[in-house]
Amino acid sequence: MNKRIARKSALKLDKNKKLFLTSAITLGILCSTNVISQSLTNKKLSEINNYSNKSFITKAVEKTGSSVVTIDTQRYVKKRKFQRNSQLFLDPYFERFFGLDLPNDNQTRIEQSQGSGFIFADGLVMTNAHVVNGSDKVIVGLTNGKKLNAKLIGQDFFTDLAVLKIEGKGPWPKAQLGDSTKIKVGDWAIAVGNPYGLENTVTLGIISNLNRNVTQLGIYDKKLELIQTDAAINPGNSGGPLLNSNGEVIGINTLIRSGPGAGLSFAIPINKAKEIADQLINNGKVIHPMIGISLIDESNPETNKNSVKVGYIVPNSPAEKSGFMINDIIIKVGNKDIEVASDVISQINKNGINKKVIILLKRNSTFITVKVQPTDITNLQNN
Repeated sequence: MNKRIARKSALKLDKNKKLFLTSAITLGILCSTNVISQSLTNKKLSEINNYSNKSFITKAVEKTGSSVVTIDTQRYVKKRKFQRNSQLFLDPYFERFFGLDLPNDNQTRIEQSQGSGFIFADGLVMTNAHVVNGSDKVIVGLTNGKKLNAKLIGQDFFTDLAVLKIEGKGPWPKAQLGDSTKIKVGDWAIAVGNPYGLENTVTLGIISNLNRNVTQLGIYDKKLELIQTDAAINPGNSGGPLLNSNGEVIGINTLIRSGPGAGLSFAIPINKAKEIADQLINNGKVIHPMIGISLIDESNPETNKNSVKVGYIVPNSPAEKSGFMINDIIIKVGNKDIEVASDVISQINKNGINKKVIILLKRNSTFITVKVQPTDITNLQNN
């Protein structure tokens, strides 16, 4: 009887030990889980605090900076040949002083230059046409240190835009494109590029003006309305992105003003750049509808109204053939009332080159309606 009682007590004690051990293990697991959970939570909160302490500039550059690339170009140039008996080369110091070619030095030399760009689609890079113009070889440098060959898809000199295709496999860091119609004067502007090969150099400014006509800058061979900014765009920044405060690309850095008025920088609006890029990718070229006139914005201080006057007419152009005359005032293009020169340009672009557009003119005190079919700007150059 005593043995039976002792055995039951032993079993009960064993069960209590097992229960205690199980509880201890469970408690340990729960405690461990709480410790891990607490550690992860603290880490997450730390990351959030670190991120919230960053400036909007840092956040914007982190968002887009990896898509910015360095573009190295090479052009092969043959040196001039001189006659071996030329008396000009008797003195080698004379040759070196004037940087002249030696008679036996007729090897091809390589001219190198550098610019910036950014990846906007799978393996596709936007940059300026003047960065890659005349290049025999183009090398794209990524922020991770890789350098890859690239080929030119197309370039448009009138808008100074070019598209490159990187020869390699992705995935590629892509910039997020914004909407340049939504930017306003006074908004933040962040210029990113690789001047002199210094990667991801960042400058800050504001949007100083919109729709700046390049003819005001003395540039007559380009067809651009640019964003003006005081964010510094240094040599080598050409083709890099201009960002808004959210890190979205709103423009492509293209021009800087040197000499009098230095400190002014200009960028191609991204909406226009996207249109041009699409045409280059799909067609290899860009159509620029023109009727062959120069436009003058005039304002009347008495009536406080603006008008657009014809300043010059290209010989044998659609405008001349349709009866345009110098000093005609353009009242309406299609259904659009004209207030500034950019209104005319916009309507001609929308019309294209495949159909005629009706234009209402005022000549002295008489109103005249003409029909004119725009042509591509290259046709005007060939006249």
